[in-house]
Amino acid sequence: MSTDAIDLQRPLSELAAALDAGRTTSRALTEQALARIADPAGQGSVVFTQVDAQAARNAADGLDALRRAGARLSPLMGIPVSVKDLFDVAGQVTRAGSAVLSDAAPATHDALAVARLRQAGAVIVGRTNMTEFAFSGLGLNPHYGTPRSPWQRDAGHIAGGSSSGAAASVADGMAAVGLGTDTGGSIRIPSAFCGLTGFKPTAARTPREGALPLSTSLDSVGPIGRSVDCCAWVDAILSGNAVDETPAVPRDVRGMRFGVLTNFVLDGAEPAAMAIYERALATLAKAGATLVEFTFTPFDSLPAINRFGFSPIEAYAWHRKLLAERADGYDPRVLVRIRKGEPASAADYIDLLNARAALIAAATSVWQRFDAVLCPTVPLTPPAIAPLEASDDTFTATNALVLRNPTAINMIDGCAFSLPCQGAGDAPIGLMASAAAGDDVRLFPVGRAIEHALRSAGLGG
Repeated sequence: MSTDAIDLQRPLSELAAALDAGRTTSRALTEQALARIADPAGQGSVVFTQVDAQAARNAADGLDALRRAGARLSPLMGIPVSVKDLFDVAGQVTRAGSAVLSDAAPATHDALAVARLRQAGAVIVGRTNMTEFAFSGLGLNPHYGTPRSPWQRDAGHIAGGSSSGAAASVADGMAAVGLGTDTGGSIRIPSAFCGLTGFKPTAARTPREGALPLSTSLDSVGPIGRSVDCCAWVDAILSGNAVDETPAVPRDVRGMRFGVLTNFVLDGAEPAAMAIYERALATLAKAGATLVEFTFTPFDSLPAINRFGFSPIEAYAWHRKLLAERADGYDPRVLVRIRKGEPASAADYIDLLNARAALIAAATSVWQRFDAVLCPTVPLTPPAIAPLEASDDTFTATNALVLRNPTAINMIDGCAFSLPCQGAGDAPIGLMASAAAGDDVRLFPVGRAIEHALRSAGLGG
């Protein structure tokens, strides 16, 4: 098979096998990624804020030479990866999707997550666009443009945020996997709206050193890819664990017990999104899973608990000096959200910490009764970009709805996949499968089983 026959828009397992068998090279995959980024008919100029073409080629050539010498660093060796713009990359300015940091000093070291990817042999092709300072689930960026979902591309629907460019880079074959962050859904939301698989780990599982923070309490670092195995491999590298390359025979969902959350996460859901979600649930039930509907009433208190919220309070603490000098350079919609944390008192913050601790304690025993807890990642189909740009009210209401379900899992420090569950021609919305804090490894085989059941039924791409 010629190298041209290996498409970058394949799961990591297939790309690694092709590299191992000599059916492609890192340079060929890298050139494919760079060509798609540069294609004037594509959206590379909006998806990437910086492209490291020559450095990527040099890295690919070096990795190909290592492979010819018999070295293999990891299954990710030689595979193009994109990096969200809030991670430090040595010698580059970390803008975090903002114009106000354009003249900041370049980073002196790679963020630890980036360093671990390099050590595993990943080829970093560039930095991806994002919501300014990661402070929205919609992915709009007035400074660098707004990436689009692959769904009905010409009509112009959001890719989701804040890791908008990370998801779009994978969806459009500009990278095999995207490194992102998730504070309230910033990995899972764009994965859902782009028909991809995203994994939000327990926050402490993966390193955040060298990543510009949104919320030090809620931020987590994880991958966006094309399968559960893609995410599992990258998660292992990021978390400093050995990659399990054993060909996974997916467990059958038969006999698995899934909790189906019925309160809070379905409020205001679009009928079209609900139809896709309910068909996914019916597919799992038909495959032999036991679905147990339940309510978790503490989630109903989240709007009150988050009167200020971790992200506004902690973001304001980080931004307050910059705001004093350059507030006029911020996206006004991001500025409003950061300033929401300004009037919060120390007592408000302590109350928030205590409320979250109680929420985690209440959720852990409930979540551990199930193999996974299921709900829609997002309760709506990908919104059109134009109305969101035109109306602050539409933007605010839509942003709140998009963030709601994923944020609930961040608040309990859970781990979660967003799995594509749409049928042919359907809008992508994502099925979220979550587990309790620290149960990441237990969730991987469950995610594979759900993925297998859905794909066997023709769902999820």
